[in-house]
Amino acid sequence: MSPAEEERSLPLPERWPRASKFALSACAAAVAELVTFPLDLTKTRLQIQGEAAVRRDGAAAGPALPYRGMLRTAAGIAQEEGVRKLWQGATPAVYRHIVYTGVRMVTYEQLRDSVLGRVQGESFPLWKAVVGGMSAGAIGQFFASPTDLVKVQMQMEGKRKLEGKPLRFRGVHHAFLKILSEGGIRGLWAGWVPNVQRAALVNLGDLTTYDSVKHFLLLNTPLVDNSVTHGVSSACSGLVAAVLGTPADVVKTRIMNQPRDKQGRGLLYKSSMDCLIQTVQGEGFMSLYKGFIPTWMRMAPWSLVFWLTYEQIRRMWGVSSF
Repeated sequence: MSPAEEERSLPLPERWPRASKFALSACAAAVAELVTFPLDLTKTRLQIQGEAAVRRDGAAAGPALPYRGMLRTAAGIAQEEGVRKLWQGATPAVYRHIVYTGVRMVTYEQLRDSVLGRVQGESFPLWKAVVGGMSAGAIGQFFASPTDLVKVQMQMEGKRKLEGKPLRFRGVHHAFLKILSEGGIRGLWAGWVPNVQRAALVNLGDLTTYDSVKHFLLLNTPLVDNSVTHGVSSACSGLVAAVLGTPADVVKTRIMNQPRDKQGRGLLYKSSMDCLIQTVQGEGFMSLYKGFIPTWMRMAPWSLVFWLTYEQIRRMWGVSSF
């Protein structure tokens, strides 16, 4: 058998390992995203409520809506806009996770195994896991930033309708085209800096925590590489990711949702640091944790669904455990 024929006879995961891992992680992320998306929408609405910069900008502000907590916000969306609106923006969210999760997972494994030199069966230094997780998250989010921008703006369409403002988009593709026509290619990456900062922090919590906790348990406890170990590791990763990522997520959401001039420049915030300062000065430090409960409540089941699904489909496809 020639080398070419021998290569063609190999299973797909062995012929195209990176492409296979990209596809498997994208599938697992799509499942997790659809299951937990209503909590993401609730979190986004909570992060916009009471925005100090909007209150100061009379032209940008519509009729004031009463402040609501997590449950009242979710119930209000279902009652006032319809239950289906709890999944408004789900399509670009799935697009985003196909790109974001696929890139970050492949990048992390490549960095961990080839660049940072993890040895199978040995403990992996925490600082190396931190470098790998934050780098993978930043790279993945940079590529996925346009889809995240569309997701955030579409999630706010129901709120604009209640405030008597005209809807901006007819659908996902119209949103992409409109943002592109108004702001050019750079417009699709509006808010990418806080987006990347958030992703680096979230993956410090998610990827780094999951990988570190999982292998700590395997090396130091009687637990084996099964669903129990995956579940415990994912629970830890979801909590740490929510604590580290919520402030950056609030800043990212506000920058992405702010009105812009014809050159694509924001009318409320000059930069992510300016948004951070205005938010703390106008609303207090704890405003950076607006939406924390739904963020955590979403990240915990998201991590659980994603990691359990991802580990199982890797096993089904003959790919080694993460």
